[in-house]
Amino acid sequence: MGRRAVDGNAKPGVTLSTRWTGFQLMLAVDAAVVALLMVEQILQGGTLWLPLAGALAAVALAGVWCVPVLRFWKTGQIIREEGPQSHKVKGGTPTMGGLYVVPVAIAVGWALGAWQGDALAAGLLTLAFGAVGWLDDWQVLRRKSNKGISPRLKLGLLAIATAAFCLWLGWAHPEVTTVSLPWGGQWALGWAFWPLAAFALLGSSNATNLTDGLDGLAGGTGAIALTGLAVLLAPAQPELAALAAALAGGYLGFLVANRHPARVFMGDTGSLALGGGLAAIALAADQLWVLPVLGLVFVGETLSVIWQVTYYKLTKDENGVGQRWFRMAPFHHHLELGGWSETQVVAAFYAMGLVAVAVALLWAP
Repeated sequence: MGRRAVDGNAKPGVTLSTRWTGFQLMLAVDAAVVALLMVEQILQGGTLWLPLAGALAAVALAGVWCVPVLRFWKTGQIIREEGPQSHKVKGGTPTMGGLYVVPVAIAVGWALGAWQGDALAAGLLTLAFGAVGWLDDWQVLRRKSNKGISPRLKLGLLAIATAAFCLWLGWAHPEVTTVSLPWGGQWALGWAFWPLAAFALLGSSNATNLTDGLDGLAGGTGAIALTGLAVLLAPAQPELAALAAALAGGYLGFLVANRHPARVFMGDTGSLALGGGLAAIALAADQLWVLPVLGLVFVGETLSVIWQVTYYKLTKDENGVGQRWFRMAPFHHHLELGGWSETQVVAAFYAMGLVAVAVALLWAP
């Protein structure tokens, strides 16, 4: 049964650290990533430790200098009026943290050898998506509202970067329109591959952008998914695996400042780059099938928004007012308004991300 919206009706007695602290969550996701790397060490020789650890250290150290600079530049986050009331205290926290996360992580990956061919192109696509996110963040701050660049302009700029990546992919890999399947074999898509590739890039970036709503949520789940992708690719695609590991390390390093209570947010600069990089690496490695599996959390968040909007339209009454299936979308806000603490939600989503990685690794041919 549908339920009318109760946005803003979070229980006032619920604190944001009922069972977990932000530091404990950061340690938990670090431990999960180390466990995945140990699996890779046993099975494949341990080629991912250096890019991941190097990017983690570089981004964490960069944050020591960059977070005060972002605060000095007055890049304080503008909190949505229609968002959960408990988030009002986050107003003024510096945003655009992706400005130091994305380029530093990619630079580490490239410096350690992941700078040719597929890895170079995937890194450039990630930077391009981050640049579009930065433009949107900058407009939000300049206008002191939640509205950045227009949705049409944002989509257009992302589409240009997507088209450039797809053109390169078709030139470098003429056979790319035949997609590998997890249970073995190939699926020949022909020209239908290109709309699917564009949808993967644009959809993945939008999904990670929607997920970036709680302290440490997008950064931690993104790091888990990227680590899983790196482990999956390490045997046959070492350069792409190294780039994925470096990006995972970068977002782990970001949690040093982004864990609850966050001292900086990644903004669209970091969230659009996260989804774009994940999809670009999967596409370049001919592992498109793994994207919705590793991105289970992101897919679920996106579907919750789509269903919320659809259900509202389907249930409109004579006054044009509809009902809402969730208390608020994306789904992490629904849980918050149901009484979950912020860190409880993040911990649950981390667990879901780890399950998704386990499924992907077990399912892989």
